[in-house]
Amino acid sequence: LQDIIPQPLLDQYLSMTDPARAQTVDTEIAKHCAYSLPGVALTLGRQNWHCLKDTYETLASDVQWKVRRTLAFSIHELAVILGDQLTAADLVPIFNGFLKDLDEVRIGVLKHLYDFLKLLHADKRREYLYQLQEFVVTDNSRNWRFRYELAEQLILILELYNPNDVYDYLRHIALTLCSDKVSEVRWISFKLVVAILQKFYANSASALGLNFINELVVRFRHCSKWVGRQAFAFICQVGVFSPC
Repeated sequence: LQDIIPQPLLDQYLSMTDPARAQTVDTEIAKHCAYSLPGVALTLGRQNWHCLKDTYETLASDVQWKVRRTLAFSIHELAVILGDQLTAADLVPIFNGFLKDLDEVRIGVLKHLYDFLKLLHADKRREYLYQLQEFVVTDNSRNWRFRYELAEQLILILELYNPNDVYDYLRHIALTLCSDKVSEVRWISFKLVVAILQKFYANSASALGLNFINELVVRFRHCSKWVGRQAFAFICQVGVFSPC
């Protein structure tokens, strides 16, 4: 029970996830419910999250991908409302499910990946280092904007991890994106590479920085294809004009 919202009104909202209503009232009703859920959660407050938890889990497993997509785009906002403990207990499992969903759903968590990860404790956040590589693979390889968004998010995410983790995990993703078939993806990836180098040297990890530079030289500067040598030139260009 809660005394924030009139109980009949809340009960009416919670009943919107009933499959029978979707068939007889409005096929889009579950989507509307999902869209409004963060606002309802904010109004109720985290102390009344138990009123919405079951409804949220029901919507997160809805057969309509548009419903799951709506929740995926707002899960970072809900995490801010609920706080770190409830997020770890109730939202992280949902978030993990979205990561394995259709690209139409995954893009929702990808666009706000940094916003969600920064709210997690360091040990929980580190677990996602192993899964970031999965974002490189999409259902449709022509969906280059997905990979572009990944590179943009990784530039932000760099601050959440130490230099060793960046070198062991994120470096490989950056190098893969630098060889993408789409020029827009390659260009944003060059900025990612420079941001990684700046991360190393700003944190006194010059040895890692030097190793990464040598890898860039071998992989791109001495590439047998002109596109690889061009990539090296662009990386140097971005590095020259980027603030240190």
